[in-house]
Amino acid sequence: MLQLPANLHALWPFALGALIAYLLGSIPFGLVLTRLAGLGDIRKVGSGNIGATNVLRTGHKGLAVATLLLDGAKGALAAVLGFRYGGPDMAVIAAVTAVIGHIFPVWLKFNGGKGMATALGVLLGLSWPVGLAACATWAATAAIFRYSSLATLVAIAAAPAYAVYLADRQRAEAALFIALLVWLRHHQNIRRLLKREEPKIGARRAEGGSPGS
Repeated sequence: MLQLPANLHALWPFALGALIAYLLGSIPFGLVLTRLAGLGDIRKVGSGNIGATNVLRTGHKGLAVATLLLDGAKGALAAVLGFRYGGPDMAVIAAVTAVIGHIFPVWLKFNGGKGMATALGVLLGLSWPVGLAACATWAATAAIFRYSSLATLVAIAAAPAYAVYLADRQRAEAALFIALLVWLRHHQNIRRLLKREEPKIGARRAEGGSPGS
């Protein structure tokens, strides 16, 4: 369980760490990379999301992979730096605020990505066995069902259980909170999955059709 100092003066390193992690998580790599590539605003393509799945809908697989890796790397870096400079408590705070930064970036009027790549990154940073198990779950679910959103929901829901057995209660609680954030951010995808209207991986949205993840 997260233990913060009772002394208010001792809280400032945690507040500073949370702010740095939030700002790191809020870097919109999907938007930056597509603009640098001359593709315009990714928010006007497909679902309008800044994540790797929507970047893939531009037809540029390399940019989608780069977005995925960079979104994951910023989450992992936030957690690792938290461990390095503040220990387990700081790592958990940094992990959670990095995901919050990705989902609610101040630069994009708090309308960012859906958080899965960054969530996988912070899980790897908090506990690499948990992160690897979540990544493997995502890959297996995506390979079987071909829905990125479904793979995300299954993998992130499994992460707290993995953390219970492969890490500790504190990291399991962090994984649970992150899972709730990611599930809430995927509420539209959940509705489309239930209606069987969710596009599969690699499918481009038809003009006027349902948006993807």
